[in-house]
Amino acid sequence: MTVFEELKARGLLAQLTDEEEIKELINNGKATFYIGFDPTADSLHVGHFMALCLMKRMQMAGNKPIALIGGGTGMIGDPSGRTDMRQMMTPETIQHNCDCFKKQMSRFIDFSEGKALMVNNADWLLDLNYIDLLREVGACFSVNNMLRAECYKQRMAKGLSFLEFNYMIMQSYDFYMLFQKYGCNMQFGGDDQWSNMLGGTELIRRKLGKDAYAMTITLLLNSEGKKMGKTQKGAVWLDPNKTSPFDFYQYWRNVDDADVIKCLKMLTFLPIEQIREMEAWEGSQLNQAKEILAYELTELVHGKEEADKAQAGAKALFAGGADAQIPTVGLTEEDLTDGSIDILGLLVKTGLTASRSEARRAVEQGGVSVNGEKVTDIKRSFTKEELSGEGITLRRGKKSYKKAVME
Repeated sequence: MTVFEELKARGLLAQLTDEEEIKELINNGKATFYIGFDPTADSLHVGHFMALCLMKRMQMAGNKPIALIGGGTGMIGDPSGRTDMRQMMTPETIQHNCDCFKKQMSRFIDFSEGKALMVNNADWLLDLNYIDLLREVGACFSVNNMLRAECYKQRMAKGLSFLEFNYMIMQSYDFYMLFQKYGCNMQFGGDDQWSNMLGGTELIRRKLGKDAYAMTITLLLNSEGKKMGKTQKGAVWLDPNKTSPFDFYQYWRNVDDADVIKCLKMLTFLPIEQIREMEAWEGSQLNQAKEILAYELTELVHGKEEADKAQAGAKALFAGGADAQIPTVGLTEEDLTDGSIDILGLLVKTGLTASRSEARRAVEQGGVSVNGEKVTDIKRSFTKEELSGEGITLRRGKKSYKKAVME
């Protein structure tokens, strides 16, 4: 199976242009391709996971990835999938987030000499002269075509600012610059980015002539990848300080039955033949498939040692063992009021709920227990003495556990 055939077999490709040329480039390791990441937080999350795995897979086949950090576009904000305008970030925050991204990406991508690049579009976008930009690329974009793009349609109802309207031009300009500076001949992005990417290809063709070689591929990333990155508690981060390796493992261990094979194909590096055999699995075998998925992805992000610990902890927890590796949250005197903390505060502090109102609902619905005993009183409090030593173990639902201990 060729590299291109495997990408299709794993369900990674949704739309593409010039399939035969793309096959030639990818299969022969001739693609220099980029994927963009806007630095809207100080950690990547599993919504980015598909893109990172694709970059790793392509690099293993001899192709050269470019991780484009949106230090410039991040100052505008992508309107795709948004009903409101993103909050503006300071240059210092953007740079901090960019630094965090590179550290995390290095677990997936080999950035050693000549094998991959990480570049920041702030290097060319921030120094642009507005009049020069209008003269150079403004005539290459039709406002009528831009307004037909799906990413803008979603925002028109509430009002699309001129600031956000420029995002397509900025993203198109990125491909134009990457093509000239680094020989980038391919781009990947989510299905919501299709119009923006076609804008980049068209800009290259119009500015550099028909002999300028550029093509686009769309990777189905938004509808699947971003969905996988959301839980009831928000995003699942790759940063272990935001989402512990145990919680990361548990997230994948608890995916829906209907999604487990899809995730194994898209996100793991297990042979496609092995995964196809799992397609016939049912019942308890699906739980085994979920354990394989959780272990493979935890090892990829956090390393074998953490994956082993998370797997052992999950099995001990499932078996009711006392040595389960339950994530521990430390409490300080500042978390207490008059020497104690109530159950709602504990649920929020440990991250089992996002707010006190959510915690109240969980308790009232009978979904919370402490040290194995169900808590039904929303006013139940725990003293400093109860939280000292071994602390207490909280459970929300059937599978979410945290331990709270006084530091």
